[in-house]
Amino acid sequence: MSVRLLKNCQEVLATVRSALRRRGRTENEAEDLVQEAWLRLACYEDERQPVEQPEAFLMRTALNLSIDAHRMTSSRGEHVLIENVVLIDTAPSAEAVLLARERMARLAAGLSRLSERTRDVFLAYRIDGLAYSEIAKIHGISIATVHQHIAKATLRLTSWMEGW
Repeated sequence: MSVRLLKNCQEVLATVRSALRRRGRTENEAEDLVQEAWLRLACYEDERQPVEQPEAFLMRTALNLSIDAHRMTSSRGEHVLIENVVLIDTAPSAEAVLLARERMARLAAGLSRLSERTRDVFLAYRIDGLAYSEIAKIHGISIATVHQHIAKATLRLTSWMEGW
């Protein structure tokens, strides 16, 4: 290592750390980047390539590493510790599931109270998504009759479910 760098080593490292902190790095990130820059300086000098200005080399290397780290997180997403993540359970509560099951049972009971043809026409429209004309062809009835069956089923089921 350069003798001049060793004389004011702490000052140089503190200067590089503060420069990184001013550019938005946390204390830990700045420390990691300074250590990486220091290692690169050491490797560079081990290869018998003298560094004329080690302070400038450390500063430029640390800043370049910081830029590279920023580019990596913005292109690949940021790494987040699981302790910092708030998990939200979007599943319905047990009470909501129970109420939904009770509503479905009530609806099934209401459907069973309809005549077979009215129920078939209503389910063909609401569940199967068939058009009035298709339902009319399948059941051999007019489109107006399909409309009446669907209206009757809707009215009865609405009244049945309101009482619940």
